[in-house]
Amino acid sequence: MSAHHDHRAPAGPVPVTLSAPGRRPGEPGESDGGGPPLRSKVTAALAVLACAACCALPVLIGAGLLTGAGAALAEQTLLAVAGLLVAAAAGMWWLHRRRTPRPTTSATTGATCGCGGNGCGC
Repeated sequence: MSAHHDHRAPAGPVPVTLSAPGRRPGEPGESDGGGPPLRSKVTAALAVLACAACCALPVLIGAGLLTGAGAALAEQTLLAVAGLLVAAAAGMWWLHRRRTPRPTTSATTGATCGCGGNGCGC
């Protein structure tokens, strides 16, 4: 007997569907209303980075890399940028939640109703 088996390669590309552990493909996930979308997470991370840069200004002044006037201007600019980024992240999340259909539960049957990857229904 031969231990080698003849396996044929598929003719074309094989579609691969990835899903989160414990979820089936097509079920609502984080991008379907379970949490903030990636663009708002990135915007919020940039706001945190602007805040961290603002907190690093005293170190830059102490190192002689920034003057007092430059630090005052940088502080005001960084605070304004961080505020705008936080507002933009919140707005993007609000729009995402407003536009994304979320499933509802029927009071009579207990079935989950709503729209998913396979269409709408109850």
